[in-house]
Amino acid sequence: MEEEGFGEERGYPLLRSQSSSAATMASTALTFSFHSTPFLSKSLPSIKSQLSISHFIPRSTAPICRLSPISSLNPAPTPTQFLSPKPPPPSTTTTSSKFKLSATAEAQQEPYQGATLKPLVATILTAVALWFLPSPAGISRTAWQLLAIFLATIVGIITQPLPFGAVALAALGATILTKTLPFSAAFSAFSDPIPWLIALAFFFARGFIKTGLGNRVAYHFVRLFGRTSLGLCYSLVLSEALLAPAIPSVSARAGGVMLPVIKALCAACGSNAGDGTEKKLGSWLVLTCFHTSVCSSAMFLTATAANPLTAKLVSSTINRSIGWVEWATAAIVPGLVAMMVIPAVLYVIYSPEVKSSPDAPRLAAERLEKMGPLSRDEIIMLFSLLLTVCFV
Repeated sequence: MEEEGFGEERGYPLLRSQSSSAATMASTALTFSFHSTPFLSKSLPSIKSQLSISHFIPRSTAPICRLSPISSLNPAPTPTQFLSPKPPPPSTTTTSSKFKLSATAEAQQEPYQGATLKPLVATILTAVALWFLPSPAGISRTAWQLLAIFLATIVGIITQPLPFGAVALAALGATILTKTLPFSAAFSAFSDPIPWLIALAFFFARGFIKTGLGNRVAYHFVRLFGRTSLGLCYSLVLSEALLAPAIPSVSARAGGVMLPVIKALCAACGSNAGDGTEKKLGSWLVLTCFHTSVCSSAMFLTATAANPLTAKLVSSTINRSIGWVEWATAAIVPGLVAMMVIPAVLYVIYSPEVKSSPDAPRLAAERLEKMGPLSRDEIIMLFSLLLTVCFV
């Protein structure tokens, strides 16, 4: 017979036995299990933290086996339950370690940032296929190899396994590594001022867009001349022509600077793309600015990247160099005439529904007020442009 109760002095569960020999046998079995079983002997510290057989205290005629309390177990565990291996403790990963693990996982899952493999293979195969073909009669082997590298470069520019600049530099390095061209011949173009003039103009284009100076110029013209639809168009045309010498790309001027301004002005006048109100103002305005941007590209040597190359070809033909001033002197008059005529002609044959635009100057004034005074970056950009025009 066994009787379950609670100790009076410490509150431990008590197992009373009517036989002292049974308690002695239980104590001996537990002690033997702790010290003779390899697994339990290794786990003794953790098990002893849960089970404590201190001693048998004679109480009346029945010994008492004291077991440490386990509050989470109900009913109270038996001694045999403590012989089972202790489960591993729960993970105690700290926040920092979790962050490190997540950062490592994200680093391992970063997208591939190298060359695109299929276009790269196509570019290399083009060069290799042409390289080992026999050269036609009358063409030297060096010229044929240079043609192979050139055509592979064209394929690389079209398929873009790498950015345009990286493809060009790789092709230049290939001509030197294969000894198709000597170093002096490969880099002879860098001694010509025309490529540097193009690079300088692209730097200015990036500066105008990044600093917002191009938008500021356009909004000033709109505020002054944009009260009517025709005046609004001329203000945009003149502002685009003013930016043409510093931005050598029609796409950069028309798409990066002028198009956001045109969209904002058309929205202020109630003309939006896709909702049936395009012909109020937007269609005519975009069509006019598109045609006049071609005129402004022809007016200045640095208005588009093709102009310096044209000047180089002409100078090699007539043995006379064409500078920035000579180009502008020859092209500015027909360019300005075309820019004045095109908006008027399109105003007649493709007339907008909205003839006046009183909201355009107001919107331009609001945008200029929001932009505030000239920022430090805009001042530096303007000063750099003026310095370049005066001394280059």
